[in-house]
Parts: sequence; structure tokens; C-alpha cells
Amino acid sequence: MIKVLTVCGLGQGTSLILKMNVEQVLGEKGIQADVEHTDVSSASSMQADYIITSKELAESLQDHSAKVFIVNNYFDMDEINKAIDENMVG
Repeated sequence: MIKVLTVCGLGQGTSLILKMNVEQVLGEKGIQADVEHTDVSSASSMQADYIITSKELAESLQDHSAKVFIVNNYFDMDEINKAIDENMVG
């Protein structure tokens, strides 16, 4: 199963919202994934296949082995859908 991290500055509110929205989009696409929300410093030491975060935080995660991609509006389902299509689906 693929491992996805949703990351925000403190690992609290916005990454949790993004986690729930990512899970919904992946579910609609029939993609099984373990999605976890966390803060940027924890994410750098965690195993993952994909990291979804904001543009500001992506820079500090560019050395991570996971594929890092950006969602600017964590509430925008269309943007999340498009980002997942471009970065995770085939």
C-alpha cells in the first residue's frame, strides 16, 4: 500500500483537512493508501511514497525520498484531484 503524508507547519489543522480531502479523492479513484498528517520537521524523518504540502514547505522537503507535490488550497477538491492525477495516477 502506498504511504502519503499531508504536511503543514505544525501538523495540526490544515494537514488534517488535507488528509481527509486526499483520502476522499483517493477513495473515489479506487486507490488504497495510508494517509497520515504531520508537521514539516517530523515529515523529513518519516517513510513515505508521496508528500503533499504547500509551496512554502515543499522547499524544505526536497531532499526527502518521497515524491513531493504541491496543493496550494487544501480545501479545493478540484486542485487536489488534479494534483493527484498529475503526480500519483499512472
